[in-house]
Amino acid sequence: MASSLNNGVPGTGSGLIVSFGEMLIDFVPTVSGVSLAEAPGFLKAPGGAPANVAIAVSRLGGKAAFVGKLGEDEFGRMLADILEQNGVSGRGITFDQGARTALAFVTLRADGEREFMFYRNPSADMLLRPDELDLELIRSAKVFHYGSISLIVEPCRSAHLKAMEVAKDAGVLLSYDPNLRLPLWPSAEEARTQIMSIWDKAELIKVSDVELDFLTGSDKCDDAAALSLWHPNLKLLLVTLGEKGCRYYTKVCYVGWI
Repeated sequence: MASSLNNGVPGTGSGLIVSFGEMLIDFVPTVSGVSLAEAPGFLKAPGGAPANVAIAVSRLGGKAAFVGKLGEDEFGRMLADILEQNGVSGRGITFDQGARTALAFVTLRADGEREFMFYRNPSADMLLRPDELDLELIRSAKVFHYGSISLIVEPCRSAHLKAMEVAKDAGVLLSYDPNLRLPLWPSAEEARTQIMSIWDKAELIKVSDVELDFLTGSDKCDDAAALSLWHPNLKLLLVTLGEKGCRYYTKVCYVGWI
């Protein structure tokens, strides 16, 4: 069974960015530069790339709403409260009484590599169904933003595809950040296939240099590799480069740096 959080969306319509996908609890070590096994303790923090985008939009003065599913548990209610405290509408959130909110343990080791351990067997976000979507909220958006983690399993995959279809039919701009998390996928091949299965629908795509390498099979993070991902419907492609900033590509294939 699921329940909804039916608070309204201030300013629904013009300029609204609706973010779809996962929101979870990240547990990070209390000290830096250690593996998960070496960590003496952990601190909890809100996580999930789509939810982070919604909060960032709101903090920058924009209008944001989040669509996804949380567990009907202490962590799920805590995350919903955090969205509300940050000015993000939770109208599109449903709560599952039979599954827990997802948890992730994450650390940046001394060698610079990130280490993840996920608890989702299944978690509530994986169980979002198409019939639980707030379609009017999605249609009212200016931008519909999503990742790829919601493509991994059913029924969330079908909910994701339905939400995209509704947004596209309503003339909403589609924004895609694959946010590759290989440990969550059955295989690297499956991850690449599913990420690319919706590639040509998005009008704005953001990838990291690591994701660019993964999707293209190239070990060169250059303009040729980036432009191999271009498609006719795309308006803006962003490639983030960590501390080096990012490159962007527009419809006329102009290359810029930020």
